[in-house]
Amino acid sequence: MDLTPLPPKGASVKSRLARLAGVLTIPGAGLLLSGCTVPSFYAKEGVTETAQSTFHLWQGFSVAAAIIGGFTAGLILWAVIRYRRQGDAIPKQTQYHIPLEIVYTIVPILIVIGLFVATIVVENKVVAEPPTTTAIHANAFQWGWGFTYENENAISVGSTTEEPTMVMPVDTDVKIILTSTDVVHGFYVKDFNFSRYALPGVTNTFSLHAVKTGTFAGQCTQMCGLYHSIMYFKVKVVSQSDYAAWLATFNTPEGKAQADAAKKVLAEQMTARVPVKPEASGGTNKL
Repeated sequence: MDLTPLPPKGASVKSRLARLAGVLTIPGAGLLLSGCTVPSFYAKEGVTETAQSTFHLWQGFSVAAAIIGGFTAGLILWAVIRYRRQGDAIPKQTQYHIPLEIVYTIVPILIVIGLFVATIVVENKVVAEPPTTTAIHANAFQWGWGFTYENENAISVGSTTEEPTMVMPVDTDVKIILTSTDVVHGFYVKDFNFSRYALPGVTNTFSLHAVKTGTFAGQCTQMCGLYHSIMYFKVKVVSQSDYAAWLATFNTPEGKAQADAAKKVLAEQMTARVPVKPEASGGTNKL
């Protein structure tokens, strides 16, 4: 038996819509009054400026979808209950409602425009490359990564037991120059909310600006051959003073020798197409 109460006879459409709107507004009001904490919707804020921008864009899209979806579901539920069959009589037929049709035509257009503008703003921020003096060459190859530093002796290569580490300073615009020696690879760091193709014969450049220190996992996201599963790397974000001190270690006689050995190993790795042996890694200076 359906015990759902019917609206009182004589109640106007406007009053019923007002009550429905009030009910649907409760969740939104609760969200706004709950300390303005917007759910993450299973996303992660990230540790770079662009990662946080894309995270907030995702939150905005999710909130908009939840509100619009909830409102639409509410209207459907209201129509199902209000106009359910109550006998064999044919209900009054309504062909059109000009003001309402204008509203539900204009409102979706405004929503789409708003989301489009927000997307363009964030996308422009992601692809922007502000001027900087800090540049890192990230070279992908089967099956590893090599990181060298423009105008510096610093270098980082890996082995089958040690992942290469890209060291970068915090609160600094860092230009990444991404290349591939052989096939298509993918540069991906989860905590950066960022991925970019490494294409043979193509140089991709982008900017990263980390706002937190720490060590973050990276990996190749494109199936690139037999040992694709070992194409991991790390990104270590350190203070600007620690970064300068780390670069300085490569200017000592011992550091230069290590860098020269690592460069030879990197050159061999890029052409051998087999995982480098741990004892042949050459070594790189660590923080």
